[in-house]
Amino acid sequence: MIPYEVLPGAPASPVLLHVPHGAWEIPEAVRRDIVLDDEALAAEARHITDAHTDRIAAWAADTARPAPWRFVNRLSRLVVDPERFPDEREEMRAVGMGAVYTRTTHREVLRPDGFDPGPLVERYFTPYAQAMTDAVEARLAAAGRAVVIDVHSYPSRALPYELHGEGPRPPVCLGTDAFHTPPELLECAEDVFGRFGGTAVNSPFAGTYVPLRFYGHDTRVRALMIEIRRDLYMSEPGGEAGEGLRKLGIALGELVAQLS
Repeated sequence: MIPYEVLPGAPASPVLLHVPHGAWEIPEAVRRDIVLDDEALAAEARHITDAHTDRIAAWAADTARPAPWRFVNRLSRLVVDPERFPDEREEMRAVGMGAVYTRTTHREVLRPDGFDPGPLVERYFTPYAQAMTDAVEARLAAAGRAVVIDVHSYPSRALPYELHGEGPRPPVCLGTDAFHTPPELLECAEDVFGRFGGTAVNSPFAGTYVPLRFYGHDTRVRALMIEIRRDLYMSEPGGEAGEGLRKLGIALGELVAQLS
């Protein structure tokens, strides 16, 4: 089972589309430690998976010139969540959803109390983080800069695990970082995605992913998270995609072209 893929774009493109939460696969050895039965696990996966986001990124790669690079997680975030901090800095640990989840979207038990996340962090989280670091390093070497665009989706109605679910739920949420998201990057995204009915910044989800090697000190690395409300392109939860997927993919391609 391939844990992740780096899909090449144009050699000199600075843009790296990161798709961390779109996969469904759970290795059998990992499945054995999850206490949910198969039906409950399938239901949880439908709620937590950013379904079809790999296809949105693929549309962007097919239409943008120069084409961006893509880093696509091929394992479910129920294995590990590669975007969490692996330590006490991660606020989602408060609801059992740090780098290794022990609770579900509805705050039910996913893994037993006292579960040791260490082996999963070592087996999956750490290699993923290193591979993303290497991918960003490659863009810096090729283009002198790197632009990491996080491609996510989120449910139209807040789920119990959300710590900030009371805020606006716009068609497209744009997650920013005070150091790594310059105003012009945010403005480009607001212009492109505003046509889908509006955007909001850091609501209901905030921040964006930058590998820790660069985080907070390397201005050559820019980043933005794009959270697409799922009713724009698919049936919820975890259902089929519609025409909105193609339109969003083309819009993402337009953003990529502006950033290249």
